[in-house]
Amino acid sequence: MKHLICTILLSIFIQPAFCQSSTPEIISASEGEIKIYPILHATMAIEYQDMMIYVDPYGGKKGFEGLAAPSAILITDIHGDHMNTETLQQLEAQSTQIIAPQAVVEKLTPEFTKLTPLANGKNMTLQNITIEAVPMYNLPEDSTSRHPKGRGNGYVLTIGGKRIYISGDTEDIMEMRALKKIDVAFVCMNLPYTMTVEAAADAVLEFTPKVVYPFHYRGKGGFSDVETFRRLIHVSSDQTEVRLVNWYPE
Repeated sequence: MKHLICTILLSIFIQPAFCQSSTPEIISASEGEIKIYPILHATMAIEYQDMMIYVDPYGGKKGFEGLAAPSAILITDIHGDHMNTETLQQLEAQSTQIIAPQAVVEKLTPEFTKLTPLANGKNMTLQNITIEAVPMYNLPEDSTSRHPKGRGNGYVLTIGGKRIYISGDTEDIMEMRALKKIDVAFVCMNLPYTMTVEAAADAVLEFTPKVVYPFHYRGKGGFSDVETFRRLIHVSSDQTEVRLVNWYPE
């Protein structure tokens, strides 16, 4: 019935983002399900019990319609497709807890009043969820980098006994390859901003998450070939399931 309603809405030109948020990805966890709502590009909402976390809200309020207001917001970096002030304003997030790297905190001060800086290698607990900030950066590590090491965060969330990795804007870095016991991974792949499909697949084959979602896959040349990403994983390993969802509904 839910999918039928979604189809009808699309037929009368309502934005697909409404339907996108109504059909979450389900991850079984202790004491309930984790519901992950892909919204747009690198934007998602993660729901567990009475907690709702928005990640990199971008693209306006529309994509979040029908979802609970955020208990907290995670932001990975200062670029507009991650730290989007207009979307945060539309969500009326001025007094919502925002967890972000220091560079983001500095840009959101003083309009947003409940800011928690979290640096690479640090972690915090939010009710029953542990949030660990991990490196994300471009290679080589020089002055040309769009994403210098230490400025932005990837995140590993531990929720209901499951470890969920959100890559942020990263290339194929050693810290990603060294991740352990990841149940679900969201891995970027778009040039020239992050990495190729092939580099992303090779890194995933090393840290071997149980489930991986390619996301953040729109670059200067259009969309990356996520079907090739899936094929590269499947021909080399039966330990990781690749799940493809539509991150670009409009």
